[in-house]
Amino acid sequence: MNVLTITEKAAERLRGILEGKDPKPEAVMVSVTTKGCSGMKYDLQLLNHLSDAPKYADTVTEHGVTVVIDPKAALYITGSQMDYREDALYSGFDFANPNETGRCGCGESFSVAPTASDV
Repeated sequence: MNVLTITEKAAERLRGILEGKDPKPEAVMVSVTTKGCSGMKYDLQLLNHLSDAPKYADTVTEHGVTVVIDPKAALYITGSQMDYREDALYSGFDFANPNETGRCGCGESFSVAPTASDV
């Protein structure tokens, strides 16, 4: 199972973000922070150099973009799909995560079932 898949629409938006920076970052890193009313929130950071990635980080390259997965987040997002959504009320990256057990009403944060090490 892939840690993360990236849709063409998400890759297109990421390319636009990366190409708009000078110097152009080499990758985007996805991590998970403890935040929001459901407990966890996705966090995206630009990495100027792939060598800045944390030790043991997974790297996914699809549709011409490279996304680094923070090793602390891999447990929570393995199998997820990163997409980009834009409509009249919202624009942003959206994660379809099979590990989610709930989301807050605004969709900003999510929760997962506790693992044996969390109990």
